[in-house]
Amino acid sequence: MEALEYLELPVFSRIHPSYLPAALKTLDARQADFSKNTVVLRTGTRSRRMGMVLKGSVTIQRLDYLGNRWLMGLGRRGEIFGETYALISQEPMMVDVVANEPCTILYLDLTHIFSPQLSREPWYPALLQSLLFLSAQKNLELSLHSFHTFPKTIRGRLLSYFKTQTLQNGGKATFDIPLNRQQLADYLSVDRSALSAELCKMRDEGLLTFRKNHFSLTPLGAAGLPEEE
Repeated sequence: MEALEYLELPVFSRIHPSYLPAALKTLDARQADFSKNTVVLRTGTRSRRMGMVLKGSVTIQRLDYLGNRWLMGLGRRGEIFGETYALISQEPMMVDVVANEPCTILYLDLTHIFSPQLSREPWYPALLQSLLFLSAQKNLELSLHSFHTFPKTIRGRLLSYFKTQTLQNGGKATFDIPLNRQQLADYLSVDRSALSAELCKMRDEGLLTFRKNHFSLTPLGAAGLPEEE
Protein backbone atom coordinates (compact mmCIF):
# COMPACT_ATOMS: atom_id res chain seq x y z
CA MET A 1 0.00 0.00 0.00
CA GLU A 2 1.48 3.36 -1.05
CA ALA A 3 1.97 5.98 1.66
CA LEU A 4 -0.53 8.44 0.20
CA GLU A 5 -3.21 5.77 0.12
CA TYR A 6 -3.16 5.82 3.91
CA LEU A 7 -4.70 9.31 3.78
CA GLU A 8 -8.04 7.60 3.11
CA LEU A 9 -7.91 6.12 6.61
CA PRO A 10 -9.47 8.10 9.48
CA VAL A 11 -6.34 8.12 11.64
CA PHE A 12 -4.33 9.86 8.89
CA SER A 13 -7.05 11.92 7.21
CA ARG A 14 -6.13 15.15 9.06
CA ILE A 15 -2.42 14.94 8.18
CA HIS A 16 -1.07 16.97 5.28
CA PRO A 17 0.08 14.61 2.48
CA SER A 18 3.61 15.98 2.52
CA TYR A 19 4.02 15.00 6.18
CA LEU A 20 2.63 11.47 5.93
CA PRO A 21 5.83 9.59 4.91
CA ALA A 22 7.68 11.06 7.89
CA ALA A 23 4.82 10.16 10.23
CA LEU A 24 4.76 6.57 9.00
CA LYS A 25 8.53 6.25 9.42
CA THR A 26 8.52 7.73 12.92
CA LEU A 27 5.68 5.43 14.01
CA ASP A 28 7.49 2.44 12.47
CA ALA A 29 4.39 1.50 10.43
CA ARG A 30 4.29 -2.19 9.55
CA GLN A 31 1.71 -4.27 7.68
CA ALA A 32 0.79 -7.89 8.31
CA ASP A 33 -1.69 -10.26 6.66
CA PHE A 34 -3.84 -12.72 8.59
CA SER A 35 -6.05 -15.59 7.51
CA LYS A 36 -9.57 -16.08 8.86
CA ASN A 37 -9.83 -17.02 12.57
CA THR A 38 -6.17 -16.16 13.22
CA VAL A 39 -5.49 -14.35 16.50
CA VAL A 40 -4.17 -10.89 15.63
CA LEU A 41 -3.60 -9.78 19.23
CA ARG A 42 -3.87 -12.21 22.14
CA THR A 43 -5.08 -11.80 25.71
CA GLY A 44 -2.12 -11.24 28.03
CA THR A 45 0.00 -9.53 25.38
CA ARG A 46 1.83 -6.35 26.34
CA SER A 47 2.41 -4.12 23.35
CA ARG A 48 3.13 -0.52 22.50
CA ARG A 49 1.73 -1.05 19.02
CA MET A 50 -1.77 -0.03 17.99
CA GLY A 51 -3.48 -1.96 15.21
CA MET A 52 -5.65 -0.63 12.38
CA VAL A 53 -7.65 -2.64 9.87
CA LEU A 54 -6.61 -1.96 6.27
CA LYS A 55 -8.59 -4.78 4.67
CA GLY A 56 -11.20 -7.25 5.95
CA SER A 57 -12.42 -7.14 9.54
CA VAL A 58 -11.60 -8.36 13.04
CA THR A 59 -13.65 -9.24 16.09
CA ILE A 60 -12.80 -8.11 19.60
CA GLN A 61 -13.74 -10.92 21.95
CA ARG A 62 -13.05 -12.55 25.28
CA LEU A 63 -13.15 -16.18 26.39
CA ASP A 64 -14.04 -17.13 29.97
CA TYR A 65 -12.61 -20.12 31.83
CA LEU A 66 -15.41 -22.33 30.50
CA GLY A 67 -14.64 -21.44 26.89
CA ASN A 68 -17.69 -19.19 26.43
CA ARG A 69 -17.05 -16.40 23.93
CA TRP A 70 -18.13 -12.83 24.57
CA LEU A 71 -18.06 -10.66 21.47
CA MET A 72 -17.28 -7.05 22.38
CA GLY A 73 -17.21 -5.49 18.92
CA LEU A 74 -16.28 -5.67 15.27
CA GLY A 75 -13.41 -3.74 13.70
CA ARG A 76 -13.70 -2.90 9.99
CA ARG A 77 -11.53 -0.99 7.50
CA GLY A 78 -10.02 2.12 9.03
CA GLU A 79 -10.94 1.18 12.61
CA ILE A 80 -8.33 0.82 15.34
CA PHE A 81 -7.75 -1.56 18.23
CA GLY A 82 -5.34 -1.88 21.14
CA GLU A 83 -4.79 1.87 21.25
CA THR A 84 -5.62 2.23 24.95
CA TYR A 85 -3.02 -0.34 25.97
CA ALA A 86 -0.47 1.10 23.56
CA LEU A 87 -1.06 4.71 24.61
CA ILE A 88 -1.34 4.78 28.38
CA SER A 89 -0.23 1.51 29.92
CA GLN A 90 1.83 -1.64 29.76
CA GLU A 91 -1.07 -3.63 31.15
CA PRO A 92 -1.75 -6.97 29.44
CA MET A 93 -4.51 -7.11 26.85
CA MET A 94 -7.81 -8.25 28.36
CA VAL A 95 -9.34 -9.32 25.04
CA ASP A 96 -8.43 -11.25 21.90
CA VAL A 97 -8.50 -9.60 18.49
CA VAL A 98 -9.28 -12.26 15.87
CA ALA A 99 -9.42 -12.07 12.07
CA ASN A 100 -13.08 -12.31 11.11
CA GLU A 101 -12.01 -12.94 7.51
CA PRO A 102 -8.71 -12.65 5.60
CA CYS A 103 -7.43 -9.24 6.61
CA THR A 104 -4.50 -6.84 6.51
CA ILE A 105 -3.47 -4.96 9.65
CA LEU A 106 -1.28 -1.86 9.97
CA TYR A 107 0.65 -1.56 13.23
CA LEU A 108 1.85 1.76 14.61
CA ASP A 109 4.38 2.06 17.43
CA LEU A 110 3.08 4.58 19.99
CA THR A 111 6.01 4.21 22.41
CA HIS A 112 7.06 7.87 22.14
CA ILE A 113 3.70 9.40 21.26
CA PHE A 114 3.80 11.74 24.28
CA SER A 115 7.47 12.66 24.08
CA PRO A 116 8.37 16.38 23.78
CA GLN A 117 10.47 15.69 20.69
CA LEU A 118 7.60 14.04 18.84
CA SER A 119 5.16 16.79 19.79
CA ARG A 120 7.21 19.24 17.71
CA GLU A 121 6.58 17.30 14.50
CA PRO A 122 4.21 19.20 12.12
CA TRP A 123 1.94 16.15 11.73
CA TYR A 124 1.67 15.44 15.46
CA PRO A 125 -1.40 17.56 16.39
CA ALA A 126 -3.45 16.13 13.53
CA LEU A 127 -2.56 12.56 14.48
CA LEU A 128 -3.38 13.12 18.15
CA GLN A 129 -6.75 14.65 17.27
CA SER A 130 -7.62 11.66 15.11
CA LEU A 131 -6.56 9.17 17.81
CA LEU A 132 -8.67 10.99 20.39
CA PHE A 133 -11.71 11.02 18.11
CA LEU A 134 -11.40 7.34 17.16
CA SER A 135 -10.81 6.29 20.75
CA ALA A 136 -13.90 8.23 21.88
CA GLN A 137 -15.90 6.58 19.10
CA LYS A 138 -14.82 3.15 20.33
CA ASN A 139 -15.79 4.02 23.90
CA LEU A 140 -19.25 4.95 22.62
CA GLU A 141 -19.54 1.58 20.90
CA LEU A 142 -18.59 -0.20 24.12
CA SER A 143 -21.26 1.80 25.96
CA LEU A 144 -23.82 0.69 23.39
CA HIS A 145 -22.78 -2.91 23.96
CA SER A 146 -23.50 -2.56 27.67
CA PHE A 147 -26.94 -1.09 26.86
CA HIS A 148 -27.75 -4.05 24.61
CA THR A 149 -26.83 -6.64 27.24
CA PHE A 150 -28.64 -4.88 30.09
CA PRO A 151 -32.19 -6.17 29.34
CA LYS A 152 -32.89 -9.53 31.00
CA THR A 153 -34.71 -11.08 28.04
CA ILE A 154 -33.41 -12.02 24.61
CA ARG A 155 -36.19 -10.00 23.00
CA GLY A 156 -35.24 -6.96 25.05
CA ARG A 157 -31.61 -7.25 23.95
CA LEU A 158 -32.63 -7.67 20.31
CA LEU A 159 -34.91 -4.65 20.42
CA SER A 160 -32.17 -2.54 22.00
CA TYR A 161 -29.74 -3.61 19.28
CA PHE A 162 -32.29 -3.01 16.51
CA LYS A 163 -32.98 0.45 17.94
CA THR A 164 -29.33 1.38 17.46
CA GLN A 165 -29.31 -0.04 13.95
CA THR A 166 -32.33 2.05 12.93
CA LEU A 167 -30.76 5.21 14.40
CA GLN A 168 -27.47 4.57 12.61
CA ASN A 169 -29.43 3.94 9.41
CA GLY A 170 -31.14 7.31 9.49
CA GLY A 171 -34.29 6.03 11.17
CA LYS A 172 -35.01 3.45 8.48
CA ALA A 173 -36.54 0.21 9.72
CA THR A 174 -34.74 -1.90 7.09
CA PHE A 175 -31.05 -2.52 7.60
CA ASP A 176 -28.17 -4.99 7.32
CA ILE A 177 -26.22 -5.86 10.44
CA PRO A 178 -22.46 -6.60 10.29
CA LEU A 179 -22.76 -9.79 12.37
CA ASN A 180 -23.75 -13.33 11.45
CA ARG A 181 -26.12 -15.24 13.72
CA GLN A 182 -23.43 -16.73 15.97
CA GLN A 183 -21.69 -13.38 16.30
CA LEU A 184 -24.96 -11.67 17.16
CA ALA A 185 -25.60 -14.26 19.86
CA ASP A 186 -22.09 -13.78 21.25
CA TYR A 187 -22.47 -9.99 21.09
CA LEU A 188 -25.76 -10.09 23.02
CA SER A 189 -24.42 -12.78 25.38
CA VAL A 190 -27.18 -15.29 24.66
CA ASP A 191 -27.41 -18.83 23.33
CA ARG A 192 -27.53 -19.02 19.54
CA SER A 193 -30.42 -21.51 19.42
CA ALA A 194 -32.43 -19.40 21.85
CA LEU A 195 -31.68 -16.29 19.79
CA SER A 196 -32.82 -17.96 16.57
CA ALA A 197 -35.99 -19.21 18.27
CA GLU A 198 -36.79 -15.71 19.53
CA LEU A 199 -36.24 -14.17 16.09
CA CYS A 200 -38.60 -16.73 14.55
CA LYS A 201 -41.17 -15.99 17.25
CA MET A 202 -40.93 -12.26 16.58
CA ARG A 203 -41.32 -12.94 12.86
CA ASP A 204 -44.40 -15.11 13.48
CA GLU A 205 -45.87 -12.33 15.62
CA GLY A 206 -45.49 -9.93 12.70
CA LEU A 207 -42.79 -7.78 14.30
CA LEU A 208 -40.12 -8.26 11.65
CA THR A 209 -38.86 -10.18 8.65
CA PHE A 210 -35.28 -11.28 8.10
CA ARG A 211 -32.98 -13.19 5.83
CA LYS A 212 -29.45 -13.86 7.08
CA ASN A 213 -28.19 -10.44 8.26
CA HIS A 214 -30.90 -8.37 6.51
CA PHE A 215 -33.75 -7.22 8.79
CA SER A 216 -36.95 -5.26 8.27
CA LEU A 217 -39.06 -4.13 11.20
CA THR A 218 -42.78 -3.88 10.60
CA PRO A 219 -44.68 -0.85 11.97
CA LEU A 220 -45.74 -3.08 14.87
CA GLY A 221 -42.15 -4.10 15.53
CA ALA A 222 -40.85 -0.53 15.24
CA ALA A 223 -43.47 0.60 17.75
CA GLY A 224 -41.98 -1.80 20.27
CA LEU A 225 -38.48 -0.35 20.14
CA PRO A 226 -37.22 1.16 23.39
CA GLU A 227 -37.63 4.92 23.71
CA GLU A 228 -34.01 5.44 24.77
CA GLU A 229 -30.73 3.61 24.61
